[in-house]
This record gives sequence, C-alpha cells and structure tokens, in this order.
Amino acid sequence: MPAVQRPDLAAMIAPLGRALIAAELPILERNGLTMWGYAVLLGLGDEPVYTQAALAKKIHADKTRIIGVLDELQERGLIGRDADPVDRRARLVSLTESGRALRDRAQHDIRAQEDRLLGQLTPADRRAFLRALHTLSVAVTEQ
Repeated sequence: MPAVQRPDLAAMIAPLGRALIAAELPILERNGLTMWGYAVLLGLGDEPVYTQAALAKKIHADKTRIIGVLDELQERGLIGRDADPVDRRARLVSLTESGRALRDRAQHDIRAQEDRLLGQLTPADRRAFLRALHTLSVAVTEQ
C-alpha cells in the first residue's frame, strides 16, 4: 500500500511558527516586551526563584545572552535578582508582582490570538492537536 503523501513536518510547522511569532510581536511591543523578555517572564512562572543559569537552561538561552534581558527587566521592576545565600556568586531571579501582571496580560492577549487560529479546528481536533503538540514539544526538549 503506498504511503500517504504529506509535506514534511518542518514544511508545515515552520510557516505556522513564523505566523504565530508575527502575530505575537505587536502584542509584545504593545506591552513593552521583547521575545526574550517574554520568554524570561514565562520561564519564571513555575517556581518562585531560579538561578540565572537554571533559568537560561529552562528557556533554552545562552546564560550570557540573557544578562542584558535580565538587566532591562530588573530596571523596569519586573524581576528581582538577589545573591544566592548558598552561593554568593550566583544570582536568584524571581518574578515581581508587576512582572507577573505584565506576563499575564501579554499571555492573555497572545492566547486570544491563538484561539482565533485554533477556532478553525473542531473542538475534538483542537484538543488532539494541542495534546500532540505538547507531547512532541516535551519530547524534543528532553533530548
């Protein structure tokens, strides 16, 4: 039986990713955030504090690359950075209430944008798509 023809995954996912990023940019700009700034705020959502190195690993960024992003977010009062009491050379990064509010507002607007796109799917297809996408996302980040 011949294989069903379909485009390669990258050929389907790359244009979708570019469209999603393009749709997010105006929302982030309206909220005064860069993509990396938003990634930091999202990355800080699960735990009360992270070391800068652990945060960089979590968001898949080079730890030296995010220093400027952290500086800017701290200057704006969106994150706090304190010396680690266990290792004074390390800095602990935490989300402030202002940072949490800004992250939540931006994420709400981004999710609304995504919901418009996902609205093209039936509810069952939407649930299946999101479940499968999450499974694949976890699989590639755990490699």
